[in-house]
Amino acid sequence: MINFTLRQLRYFEALARHGHFGRAANDCAISQPALSVQIKELEETLGAELFERAARQLRLSAFGEEFLLRVREILRSVDELGDLARAHRKHLVGRLRIGIIPTVAPYLLPGMISALTRDNADLDVHVRETVTPKLLQELAEGRLDTAIVALPISEPAMAETPLFEENFVLVRPKEDAEKPIPDRDKLREMRLLLLEEGHCFRDQALSFCDMGAVRPREILDGSSLSTLVQMVGAGIGVTLIPEIAMPVETRSADVSIARFADPQPSRTIGMIWRKTSPIARQLMEVADVVRGTVRSLPLGAHGGSD
Repeated sequence: MINFTLRQLRYFEALARHGHFGRAANDCAISQPALSVQIKELEETLGAELFERAARQLRLSAFGEEFLLRVREILRSVDELGDLARAHRKHLVGRLRIGIIPTVAPYLLPGMISALTRDNADLDVHVRETVTPKLLQELAEGRLDTAIVALPISEPAMAETPLFEENFVLVRPKEDAEKPIPDRDKLREMRLLLLEEGHCFRDQALSFCDMGAVRPREILDGSSLSTLVQMVGAGIGVTLIPEIAMPVETRSADVSIARFADPQPSRTIGMIWRKTSPIARQLMEVADVVRGTVRSLPLGAHGGSD
């Protein structure tokens, strides 16, 4: 019988995911030499190499690729056993791993985490902020319990529930405050500042502007909404931001805000989780807490207006 430990499987999965001993060791909260020893022992137990090692390069072997698929299934099942026990408790306890997109995280997280921990003293909230494709992957692999993203996701394996709806607003230099609000045709003629590739909000803004075939030089990319707004304040162009970001991002920038004519561009923000998750009922309660947090925000990102 081949004997290896669950801990070794977690170390292997972390190393496969990071592709780097230092980062994987940091993720697993152990030293790099200790991680190396555990991986070597696992390979010796299996009688096969899991990684191809070269100078400054680490990649999975053919066997390692196949082994990783099974390992992730095992780890996901083990985590769900723990969730099954948590599901029988009245309130959610222990670790809750929440993913959230960057265009929501800074504005929702402070109030949301405060409300969650206030109502659930034994809850340990872990937050992962990244773009939607990565959140979906980590959720499917069992590394997240739930994620807050723009809906719809339309993934058959995922359950989803809406949290709030919000409009997009136009951010212009302050001296443009009295100018007519541009329609889509006029907007396409302006220098539009958008988030870099990978952000769903970028795609939503481009869709509203009908700019799928725009020439690259007509768009400037930024890494965050804060960067985009500050660039507008410097007179570089205009941008669109979601309502939830308005109070934070415009308070220290020399910009003006304008709302588009109806129907205004908008998005639905919701929570998703695996349909197989044993804590689905508790996650619905978490969603209710998030909705309450949104209602308490200064703007009321659930569709408020000036």
